[in-house]
Amino acid sequence: MDDEPLSRWAERRDARIGQLRAVPLVTGDGPRASHLNPEAPRAIQRWNGHLWEPYGFAANLAEARLVLFPRAEADSEPSPAPAVTPRLGPGTGKHRKPPAL
Repeated sequence: MDDEPLSRWAERRDARIGQLRAVPLVTGDGPRASHLNPEAPRAIQRWNGHLWEPYGFAANLAEARLVLFPRAEADSEPSPAPAVTPRLGPGTGKHRKPPAL
């Protein structure tokens, strides 16, 4: 078994410090995946290098995503329309050629 040097492990651990995650607050052994309960409240947790500590609260998945990914939500602008490609000839074969102009 190849052992990883302690310094490399510490670098990986320290790189995650400050990382946030949203944990759904559901009772019992209910679903823990975010897409299964999008309206469930979320506890926002922050990694401090040793354990996940409480950081905040979100009323639902949409609010949690705004906290976790602030730039991704702010940068979401409509993308330009795709370029028009010439129509291919009829049929489903992979060797279709566009009609001659």
